[in-house]
Amino acid sequence: MEVTLGTKRLEVGSNQLGLLHSCNDVLHNVDALRTRMEEDGYLVMRGLLNEVDVRAARAHLLDNLMQNDQIDERWPLDDAVIKPDRHGAFLGGRTDISHSRPFLDVVESPELFGFFASFLGHDALTFDYKWLRVVGTNGFTGAHYDIVYMGRGTQKLYTCWIPLGNVAFDQGPLAILVGSHKGEGFQRVRDTYGRMDVDRDNVEGWFSSDPLEMVDRYGGKWHTSEFKAGDVVVFGMYTMHASLVNTTNRYRLSCDVRFQRSDEPTDERWVGDRPIGHYAWGKQPGVTMEEARERWKV
Repeated sequence: MEVTLGTKRLEVGSNQLGLLHSCNDVLHNVDALRTRMEEDGYLVMRGLLNEVDVRAARAHLLDNLMQNDQIDERWPLDDAVIKPDRHGAFLGGRTDISHSRPFLDVVESPELFGFFASFLGHDALTFDYKWLRVVGTNGFTGAHYDIVYMGRGTQKLYTCWIPLGNVAFDQGPLAILVGSHKGEGFQRVRDTYGRMDVDRDNVEGWFSSDPLEMVDRYGGKWHTSEFKAGDVVVFGMYTMHASLVNTTNRYRLSCDVRFQRSDEPTDERWVGDRPIGHYAWGKQPGVTMEEARERWKV
């Protein structure tokens, strides 16, 4: 099957785009999980979350979208068909949704806190801010490190990507550039782009929308997967990732949350009753990534 990643069409299962593999075979072996994270830069856990809870959170979000005239009501609500002329949205600041009981039952579930407490070897803390995404037709995320958005606390911070329902290849699931977290070819990228702060430096956050340019210049290989309700993907701050393009007429619903040890420093932008979020980035004309990469020589 052909899919779109950034600006390129790629064949799933080819030399250009492989498949993410599950770590469920070692799910109860924390040492093996840590080794897998060190080697691959990610963990895919199938069915970690309660599917009923995930579907309840999905239904809550879809009901809100319907009330706001974003859903084509000629189709079943759970199909999440986009009303003509409507688009996707980022709802990270919508605490009425992201901090509702159905959502907190998923993104702050005992399963997630239990996993991270074991994986980190200490009680876990999660950022209060939740990155809730409603991705419309032709929507996607370009390749980036998360560190550039949330690097002011501990760097032993992990992203947990949660699909809110089943996500097929053509709906734009997560894609990971395997090897980008430690490969020698990426060292210069980590030493330049990876030390950036989007609020301090006012530079675009996406490193590239051309997946093949990245592989050709720095190495690694892109991997992706289809997902089901209850699956999660966990990865570190220096794992380059993106999403496939949603080429359907249905919303892709997902949420990113962050976890760390509770005894390590946090990034003040994302914690508290009213996290300040990005206070400078995008508020005035900034530096394009093309300009920044020319300066960094990467």
